[in-house]
Amino acid sequence: MKMIYGIKDRPSAGKLIVFAFQQMIAIMAATLLVPLLVSQAGIDLDPAAALFGAGIGTIVYIICTKGRSPVFLGSSFTFIGAMMAAVAQNYGYWGLIIGVGFAGLVYVIIAIVIRFVGTNWLNKLLPAVIIGPIVACIGLSLSGTATQWMMYNSADTAAPYNLIAILCGLVTFFVIVLTSVKGGKMLKLIPFIIGIGAGYLLALVFTLIGRAAGVSYLQVLDFQPFIDTFGDLRFQSFLDYPKFTFLMGIETASDYAPIDGAMIGNLAILFAPIGVVELAQHIAHHKNLGNIIEQDLIKDPGLTRTLLGDGIGSIVGAVFGACANTAYGESVGCVAITKNASVITLFVAAIGCMVLSFFSPFVAVINSIPKCVMGGACVALYGFIAVSGLQMLKEVDLGDNRNLYVVSAILVCGIGGFALNFGPRSSGEDVSYLISITSIAAALIVGIITNLIVHIGKDKDGEDELSASAENLAETEVNFSEETPEENGKEE
Repeated sequence: MKMIYGIKDRPSAGKLIVFAFQQMIAIMAATLLVPLLVSQAGIDLDPAAALFGAGIGTIVYIICTKGRSPVFLGSSFTFIGAMMAAVAQNYGYWGLIIGVGFAGLVYVIIAIVIRFVGTNWLNKLLPAVIIGPIVACIGLSLSGTATQWMMYNSADTAAPYNLIAILCGLVTFFVIVLTSVKGGKMLKLIPFIIGIGAGYLLALVFTLIGRAAGVSYLQVLDFQPFIDTFGDLRFQSFLDYPKFTFLMGIETASDYAPIDGAMIGNLAILFAPIGVVELAQHIAHHKNLGNIIEQDLIKDPGLTRTLLGDGIGSIVGAVFGACANTAYGESVGCVAITKNASVITLFVAAIGCMVLSFFSPFVAVINSIPKCVMGGACVALYGFIAVSGLQMLKEVDLGDNRNLYVVSAILVCGIGGFALNFGPRSSGEDVSYLISITSIAAALIVGIITNLIVHIGKDKDGEDELSASAENLAETEVNFSEETPEENGKEE
C-alpha cells in the first residue's frame, strides 16, 4: 500500500498536530477502558494515568526502535484477567506494577535470545499460515465490542437496545468511509476526526432534544464527565495530575498485602505466561503493519528492538498507569486507512497523551464520547485489521489440507471464543480464574500444535513428511529476515 507519508516523513507543523490528534482519538477509547474495567475488581485506577502510561511507553518504544517503526502502545486487554486476579488477592498497586514487570521481562529475555540465535526458529514456529488467521482473529474478535457499543451505547449488554445509538454509530462509520474515499487529499488523512465529530454532534442533538422532552431513550450522550469536572469549579477542573500507580502504591502500601517471596512468585505465575503468548500478537501486529507500509519491520528495525521497545515500554507505562501496554491494532488500522506512517506523528501523539492527561477538560470530553460513536469508528478500524490478516493468506495454498486445517482451527477457536482457564476461584455467584488464556492466545496454541502435527511423520506415499513439506513450509512462512542463509543465523 502506497503511503502518503512514510516512516521518516515529517508533515508540516499544523498537519502534524491534526494527524497526531487523530491517532490519539483512535487509541483513546480502548486505552481508557482497560483501567475502568479493572477498577470494577475493587481498585481505583485512573484512566488519565493509563493515558500517560501509554504515551510514555510509546516514546520508550520509539527510542528503542530508533524511530523506524510506526507503532503506538496502549493498554492491553489480554492482561485484564491477570490484573483482576492480582487485585482479588489484595496485591494492590505494587502487585500490578510487579506483575506487568514480569510480562515485560519475558519480552526482554526473548529479545536477547533472538539477538544471539536469530529468528529461524520463529520462521518455523509462526509461518504465514498461522500469523495471517491470527491477525484476522484479532480484528474479528474485537468486532463484537464495536457492534455491542453501537447497539447498547455501553459495554454492558444488559443496557437497553437503542436505535438512536445505532444511528449515531452508523453515521460515524459512513462519514469515515465517505471522507476516506471521496474526501480531498487533506480530508483523507483525518477521516476519524471528521467521522467521530459528526457522530458526536448528532448524539449531542438527540440528547438535547431528549432532555428537553424528558425522553431518556434519546439521551445517548452522558454529561456526567463534565459535571464531575466542572460541577465544583476549582483549579483541578482545568489542570490536575493523574493518580500515577507508583504514587498510589506509596500512599496505600499499608492497605494491601506486603511484598514478599510468595507474592512475587504468584505474580510471576500470573503474568509471565501471558507475556509468552503475547509474543505472537506482537509479531502479528508488526508483520501486518509491515505489509501495509511495504517495509519489513521484523528485519528493520528488527524483532530484537521491537520486543525491547514493547517490553520496556510496557514496564515504564505500568509504573505510571498500571496497565500493560501492547502494540495497538487501532493505531495500525489508522495508519492503513489514512496512509500516514510518519513516526513523528506517533511521537507527537504520545507527547499529546502525556500532556493532555493533566488537562481535565480534555479528559472530560474524551470520556463523554458516546460508546455508540466509538463503535462506529471501530467498525472501520477492526475491519481493516481482519482484512489485512486475510491478505497474508493470499500466497498460502488452502487447497492443501495441511494448511486448511491450520487456518480452520485458528479461525474457529479465535472467533468462537475458545479460552483456557486454570485455577477456578469462586466469589459468590461469580467464578474467576488464577490464570486465563484469551481466545486469541488459545487459538495460537492450537494452530501451532496443528501445524506441527500435519508436518510430522510420513505422507501417504511413504515420503518423509518433514522433508517433503520443506518447500511448502518455506513458501508459507513469515519472512522475518531476507538475509542470505549464511547471514541468517543472527539478527543484526
